[in-house]
Amino acid sequence: MTLPRCAIFTRVANFCRKVLSREESEAEQAVARPHMTIIPREQHAISRKDISENALKVLYRLNKAGYEAYLVGGGVRDLLLGKKPKDFDVTTNATPDQVRKLFRNCRLVGRRFRLAHVMFGPEIIEVATFRGHHEGSESDRTTSQRGQNGMLLRDNIFGSIEEDAQRRDFTINSLYYSVADFTVRDYVGGMQDLKEGVIRLIGNPETRYREDPVRMLRAVRFAAKLNMRISSETAEPIPRLAALLNDIPPARLFEESLKLLQAGNGFETYQQLREYNLFQPLFPTITRYFTENGDSAMERIIAQVLKNTDNRIRNEMRVNPAFLFAAMFWYPLLEMAQKNRSGERSGLLRCFRAGHE
Repeated sequence: MTLPRCAIFTRVANFCRKVLSREESEAEQAVARPHMTIIPREQHAISRKDISENALKVLYRLNKAGYEAYLVGGGVRDLLLGKKPKDFDVTTNATPDQVRKLFRNCRLVGRRFRLAHVMFGPEIIEVATFRGHHEGSESDRTTSQRGQNGMLLRDNIFGSIEEDAQRRDFTINSLYYSVADFTVRDYVGGMQDLKEGVIRLIGNPETRYREDPVRMLRAVRFAAKLNMRISSETAEPIPRLAALLNDIPPARLFEESLKLLQAGNGFETYQQLREYNLFQPLFPTITRYFTENGDSAMERIIAQVLKNTDNRIRNEMRVNPAFLFAAMFWYPLLEMAQKNRSGERSGLLRCFRAGHE
């Protein structure tokens, strides 16, 4: 049977459309899919003897139960840099409920980010399920919420390890160590940035900062702590987005302040906080006393107390946050005490009243 010319032309055209659309789809997937680099054991410095025994127990049990499980985050970063990690975090494709079934010493925490804490006496191994992207189905949107300014209010969308790598903050914190084959997996170029000493945010910097403004503080903290530089595209939006920190709960900002100023490099961190306009949202009362040349009595006392704190930490001496903050707020306290002195006989009483205000 002979087909009319128009029918033949239609079939050929439809076939071409299918081929072209398939090629476009494959090309889109190739762009969207992050390139994975596997670093074998002989090419990295991580050894199991430097990893917490309890973290290894968690990894082995998850693997034995058939789940993927990796050491991730700052622990991997510090091990690769030859430093001793303070804690070890695990990520897996097991859901929080599945993790809890495997460990009797486990409790689930967090509403914004659902996590499993596996407790071994004083040591807690944090286990997080791979995070997925937020752009998805209606059911996904019920487990992911954003505020009006783009802040991520809840993130309980689970995904693959590739998606999880894209959801992390900085490339150097997105490296995955496997106890199954002793390799390190890199989806975002973190190993190269680690070698070059670069702090680089994953994804669009402004979007990521709006999701969680505390990332701006973390960029500065890591740069000072690790003696690295912040990449230009990561640094550029920070000064104009610094005011977003006003939306962060005070308790979280206080916790971040301790990490920033009591890690042994507080003075360097303080200088960078000022450079990126981040100090004012943290301590608005103090910045009223700052001058253009940075030589006011307020600024001199802050510089000195931070240098003293850094020296104490380097010498493995105890530091007290109460002393640090008392020194930083000394001049504002004196000013408020002076304003309240009328009718008060005791200078000490005036200071207590000012402190409460």
